[in-house]
Amino acid sequence: MPGLVGREPELDRLTGWVDDVANGLGRAALLEGEQGIGKSALLQAARDDALTAGCSVFSGAGEELGQAFPLLPLLQAFAHQSVVADPSVAAEALLDLIDRRCAQSPVLLVVDDLHWADEATVAVCHRLARSVAQRPLLLIGATRPMPRRADLKALRRGIHRDGLIRLCPLGAAAVTRLVADLSGGQPGPQLVRLAADAAGNPLYLTELVGALDRAGSLQVSGGAAELAGGPVPATLSEAIGDRLGFLDQQVREMLRAAALLGSEFTVDDLVVVTGRRPADLAPALADARAAGVLAEAGLRLAFRHPLIRTALYEDLTDALRLAWHRDAARALHDAGASIDRVARQLLPALPALDDWVVDWLVDQAPMLLGQATPVAVDLLAAATGHTQHGDPRRAVLTSHLAEGLVRLNRPDEAAELAERILPEASDPEIFTTLALTLATCRATTGQYDTALHELAVAVTRPGLSPRHRALLRVKTAWQQAGYRREVEAAEQAAHDALSWIDGSDAEIESMAMFALGVGRAWEGDELGALEKFDRALAAAAGNPDLADLQLLIQLNVGLQLVILDRTERGERTLREAQRLADRMGNHRRLAQVQTSLAFLFFHTGKWDDALAETALASLVPEPYNRCQADAAAALIFLHRGDAAAARRHLAAAEENAANLPDLVIGMLDLARALDRERSGTPADALALLRVDGEVQEIELVLPDGVRLALAAKDNAAAAELTARAEALPSQDEIVHRAGIATHCRGLRDADPVGLQRAAEQYASAHRPLLRAQALEAAAALLAEGGEIAAARPSFNAAMDLYVGLGAAWEVTRMRARFRPHGIRLPTRRIKRPATGWEALTASEAKVAALVAEGLSNPEIAEQLVVSRRTVETHITKVLAKLHARSRVDLARAAVIRAREAGAVAGAPRGQV
Repeated sequence: MPGLVGREPELDRLTGWVDDVANGLGRAALLEGEQGIGKSALLQAARDDALTAGCSVFSGAGEELGQAFPLLPLLQAFAHQSVVADPSVAAEALLDLIDRRCAQSPVLLVVDDLHWADEATVAVCHRLARSVAQRPLLLIGATRPMPRRADLKALRRGIHRDGLIRLCPLGAAAVTRLVADLSGGQPGPQLVRLAADAAGNPLYLTELVGALDRAGSLQVSGGAAELAGGPVPATLSEAIGDRLGFLDQQVREMLRAAALLGSEFTVDDLVVVTGRRPADLAPALADARAAGVLAEAGLRLAFRHPLIRTALYEDLTDALRLAWHRDAARALHDAGASIDRVARQLLPALPALDDWVVDWLVDQAPMLLGQATPVAVDLLAAATGHTQHGDPRRAVLTSHLAEGLVRLNRPDEAAELAERILPEASDPEIFTTLALTLATCRATTGQYDTALHELAVAVTRPGLSPRHRALLRVKTAWQQAGYRREVEAAEQAAHDALSWIDGSDAEIESMAMFALGVGRAWEGDELGALEKFDRALAAAAGNPDLADLQLLIQLNVGLQLVILDRTERGERTLREAQRLADRMGNHRRLAQVQTSLAFLFFHTGKWDDALAETALASLVPEPYNRCQADAAAALIFLHRGDAAAARRHLAAAEENAANLPDLVIGMLDLARALDRERSGTPADALALLRVDGEVQEIELVLPDGVRLALAAKDNAAAAELTARAEALPSQDEIVHRAGIATHCRGLRDADPVGLQRAAEQYASAHRPLLRAQALEAAAALLAEGGEIAAARPSFNAAMDLYVGLGAAWEVTRMRARFRPHGIRLPTRRIKRPATGWEALTASEAKVAALVAEGLSNPEIAEQLVVSRRTVETHITKVLAKLHARSRVDLARAAVIRAREAGAVAGAPRGQV
């Protein structure tokens, strides 16, 4: 193949990678180089080798006109012809599909022209690149070195240096060989000098020799090729223009129309855009293929190189190009084309829109917002500017535009737009939508009072239906309960909304019940909150339009169960919500669920699982979730004595907390206090724990607060914090809260029996850290009173709990604290080994066993009722701890381990 002359080293590497993936070893690779340097030829060679090796091959490419549309290259690779409604859902569905394909056979996935790919495509490639060792997947991307997009730079950093191939210009010897192959003879001195001007670019050389041949400027005789006079192309563009110049006018007109459709297109679309029948186009298409302008690309046609398409496209005047794009969009719409194919023609036509485009956007904006929000915003902004004041379409377009800006996290712009258009919105539906959008913008930017005032004014507007008024009122309830924590006012607003609707309305009923539940939770009425959340979930059940609301309610149900110490049911509920959010691709809800799971696992002592969930939750840039996740991780690392890791997470938590000035976050305060205590400033630590806040946050800090107050001989502070513990609500139903009250009282009164009773309460609530702390305090009081024998059981039990948690800091502190009393234990290993099977956590061991059985990541996620991301995190750690390069290595190691275990188990006594 001419395009591979001089690329033998790169081809050998690709062949080796294909052999590796055929044997189960995944890899991510990236080809970089200028246009025409040979990337596509190498990719084709890899595809051919992979098919020969029995791999499944999937191939897609970025498109210049399609880069605004999410996931087009990957949807193309897997034969999806249109964008689905939600790009995040499509991303998760594609990842799931790739996993399942890899479970059936090794897979080669090629993504060419990544420099034109959308951010969602690059993000999926990045996720795959981080986890290729978990599946027999060879992922190869190709990109130009410019532009230096941030997401492509991140993808490049995520690929091992062995997987990077930078294609440089061909050397002189390779240039000579390529020219000889193309011309059919050994190049003479003049041809060699001319070829040197191509700067080692194979595409330029190919076009140059072709142009010389067509012009009769190349003479081949006696095995030698030399210039024979005549015109010589000065540039690559001139050489390409020469190729196009040999086509007749009819073929060129057809190709210009094809250029509107992008680098690849279907004959059906070309028929629609040109208005000609397939039979009429056939001769022109045949001529274009014979001239090397077009080539087959599966069921589509493609320009042999993007530069050819560019030359045709730029040959049109700006005015003609804009008009052609608008006409093409209208023709595609009339032919029933998908919304993304129509929008792809409209984007290059900006800002020159017409009334047909405005009408199309009025009808299609909701669907386009779901498929490609940035595209919708650009088109809607242009269309809004095209309309005049008084045009009824203007308010419709603006309401959609404001919604799009909110989705793009541009609340200030959305608010300014909504404020400007609200006086013009005579339609009640549009007015209500704008008012709700404006309230969301205000809350997002912390303007809670403004949001409530504007909602109060909006709900009094004449002409609103009861449902519109109820929507505005229930939004008020959400604001008051969730942000202002004005429980009584929120409850009144929710009841108002319910009283205004005629009959049943799932959305309003569910939102109202949820707001009431949030209010109950802030009041400390956990059972009441759970009852409201259950009712909210029942109201929303079975309604696909309320899927996000259902997820939000379900994760709050799970968290409420955890607070009620119903930990097993709470974990099941949260796991189901996690799996659902993962399947839907709802990243915001997924992060919230994972933060809730981290909270659960921290308190129930599953600290390794907690760290896995905090790592995943921190991937989503939402301040509250990231703060909670990093605070939990910091706490665990502080207890485990890893100061460097703790400080990293604590700094990250502090950074996100700066964006949450009105919230008290108990886990962050605990982490801050423990960090200060470890640094030798217990007074500062105590000050951090004497905060005012909601029950669910404050209860976390009370036992440590009383302990630090007594150590500082601040009896007033100890009494104050103990009184707050004794006032915690729902102690009859929530055992750990009863334990906190007993614990604090036992510390204040120096009562070892009370502290042991608190430990029993914590045990029934599955709170091992708090239980260990109560036992340690009881043992210390007994030892200090000279009751050494009585102190030992509590000491031993506390030490066992700390060791089980890996709480190295507490173990060290206990040894120092009890050594003067003569209470010592042999050194116990706190940390598990760093590598080998013994290094695996319980969750990692379960995942490893299922991988060894041959289950795919989605199958493991289904069986363990976890998200696929959680499975990926565990497998990454398992492979690292076992020094395994792939799932095949892991399965092999599991078989060897099983054999060794069987040999040991079956050996005669005395021979082990």
